[in-house]
Amino acid sequence: MTNGTQSIDRAAEILSLVVRADDPISYTEVVGSTELARSTVSRLLSALERNGLVERDGDGLYRGGSLFATYASRFDRVETLVSAADPTLQRLSEETGETVNLAVPSANGVVQVAQVDSTFVLGATNWVDVEVPPHCSALGKVMYAFDVIPLPTGRLERRTPHTLGSRKELTDNLAEVRERGFALVHEEFEAGLDALAAPVFGIDDRVVAAVGISGPTMRIAKRHDEFGRLLADEAGLLSRSLKRKVTHR
Repeated sequence: MTNGTQSIDRAAEILSLVVRADDPISYTEVVGSTELARSTVSRLLSALERNGLVERDGDGLYRGGSLFATYASRFDRVETLVSAADPTLQRLSEETGETVNLAVPSANGVVQVAQVDSTFVLGATNWVDVEVPPHCSALGKVMYAFDVIPLPTGRLERRTPHTLGSRKELTDNLAEVRERGFALVHEEFEAGLDALAAPVFGIDDRVVAAVGISGPTMRIAKRHDEFGRLLADEAGLLSRSLKRKVTHR
């Protein structure tokens, strides 16, 4: 076993001991439980503390660090949102038969966190792990339109002849998104593929997510207005539901 691997194993042992303890644990207790040298325990606890994996309370006892709280707050929030949105996604699926997605903003654009598959063979695509440039994504346009993610700089990537090619085209399109209450993509990411999305607002009236529908142009193109209104209505219901959940806590 290399010294590096051995150090990682020892740090993991200490971290596991601290995190699993029912109450904050002392340095002496860590030494006694691990049977490691006091200098080794001191060095590894210091490294874990510097990286937010453990922290000391007012009595100098060790407990799980801020990194765990950060992780929990992020993913608990997404899980709560996915759970709350599930009835909305199911209704949209039943009404349209198309692929339905829920997305949240991220540092790099948009992350799709839930999907109900299309009932049609043509169009049953899993979008959760597919990277789509936000400017040619209905979900991404919602995030841009409501200032959740920063607008792109420089030249926009053209995926098809229909992709918006300039910042002005994009900003004009985003103004339409805000006015009508939903975003529309017509063969902008891929030929033969259309998508629509509507914003979901949180307690502070900022957009926290977007719900979207995607499918083949040949099925969706004639139903843009119908699907757009449906999405806006369902996203509005979900927004009000999220606000009630927070208010009644």
